[in-house]
Amino acid sequence: MLEAELLAAGLLQRLRDGQGRETLRVTDAGVAVLAQTLQKNRAARQAHESLVERVAREMQRAGRVVWRGLSLRARIGQGDDAGWALAMPDVYSIRHTTVEAYLEPIAHEIKVRRADLLSDLRQAAKRAAYLALSSECWYVLQEGIARPDEIPPECGVLIAGAAGLEVARPAPKRSMQMSFGLWMALARAAPVDNGADEDAQSWLGDTSEAGLGAPDAAVP
Repeated sequence: MLEAELLAAGLLQRLRDGQGRETLRVTDAGVAVLAQTLQKNRAARQAHESLVERVAREMQRAGRVVWRGLSLRARIGQGDDAGWALAMPDVYSIRHTTVEAYLEPIAHEIKVRRADLLSDLRQAAKRAAYLALSSECWYVLQEGIARPDEIPPECGVLIAGAAGLEVARPAPKRSMQMSFGLWMALARAAPVDNGADEDAQSWLGDTSEAGLGAPDAAVP
C-alpha cells in the first residue's frame, strides 16, 4: 500500500528491464521530498537537543547531579499486572547530598513537536516507568505545542520560551526510595560534565541541614 501511494504521488517510478523484471526508482520529486524531510527531522533533533542541554544546565545550577540519555528499567503495576518497562528520560537528576531521603530524583521528558508529544502521551507504561523512577516527573514543552491541561495531572509542566523555562503547573512530589538497580545504573553512567560552569558548586557549601544544602533554584 505504501508503494502504491508513493507511485500515485509520483515519488516512485516503475521500470522494466529486457527480461520483464520490474524495479522501483525514486524520482527527482521523490529525492526532493526526502531531502526536505531530512532537513525537517534534523532541525527537530537540533531543537530537541538544545532544549535538553538547557534543562540539564538548569538542573546543574540548582545543585543537582544530572544524567542524559539514560536507559533504565522500572517495575510497574501490581500483582498479576506487574511487569517491567523501559524508561529513557531526556534528563534525570538527583540532589547533591549524602542523605538518601533528600535525593529527590527528578525525570524531565522534553518535547518540541506536538506529534511527538501526542505519541508519548499514549504510552501509559512509559509514563508509569518515569513515575516509578522519580519523586517528580516533568514534561518540558516548547512554547505553543500544547496546553498544560493536556498533560496528565501526575506530571508537572514547564514551558520553554524565549524568556526561559516557566512553571506552568508544579509536579506533585512523592516519596520515593531509589532501588539498588537504579543506583547501579547511575553508577555505570557518566553524569553530565559541569564544564566551566562553577555556579552549582556554590550550593555545596551549606551543610546546616545534614547535607541538604541550599534550596533548589526556582526551576524544578
